Amino acid sequence: MLATLTIIRYRYWGIPFGFLSMALFHFPLFFNKNITFYKLMGSGKNGTFDKEPDLKQWAILAVFNEDDAGNFKTRNTKELYGRFVNFWLRLFKCEVCTFYLEPIEGHGFWDKKQAFGSFKNKQEYHGPIAILTRATIRLNRLSYFWRHVAPVAAQMTIAKGFVTSFGIGEIPWIKQATFSIWKSREDMKAFAYGMKEHVEVIKKTRQQKWYSEDMFVRFKILQHEGSVKGQDPLGSLLNK
Repeated sequence: MLATLTIIRYRYWGIPFGFLSMALFHFPLFFNKNITFYKLMGSGKNGTFDKEPDLKQWAILAVFNEDDAGNFKTRNTKELYGRFVNFWLRLFKCEVCTFYLEPIEGHGFWDKKQAFGSFKNKQEYHGPIAILTRATIRLNRLSYFWRHVAPVAAQMTIAKGFVTSFGIGEIPWIKQATFSIWKSREDMKAFAYGMKEHVEVIKKTRQQKWYSEDMFVRFKILQHEGSVKGQDPLGSLLNK
């Protein structure tokens, strides 16, 4: 399986159409025979779990039943998501950035599904890596989650090897996800398992059962195109 994450930014006057797209895009994506799983999501303002939404920024996550990475990474939004989505993005002059991804290892469920397939064997890959962490937070644990996650998220952006991240989610405060990119697996692990505060939060999520469902997936970044806020989010990272 292969996957994409597309970050979409509307102009200020286009914010209402961003909300509308989250309803209308379901139809072309649901009936797209190449897509096995998809999510339409909003975004947080600070690139990670965030209570305050960025109403200009939205996201499409899709999983495709394909394995030809070479052919896949040359697709455009019209080929990926269909004519209607492509027409909509052009009509409202959206800024679009798409990451083409190959899931390499992970665990967990999304809506009780192994959205990215099953992971039986770990892959030896040491290049730039993308990480998706998502969770459905129990209502009686919301205050605990938000109290502890914010300080950790702030530390992530200054961690060694951190490149960029996007906070995305289906339901504000409750169904949250972070997509982050790191220069290497080693840098990501150093942050995840070397930072005391992060390790403590991981322990508390398990001991206190903050989540009713969660998922963690690592991806190889096949390609990316477009910009976010006028900037290439990866720069020359994939060319090094």
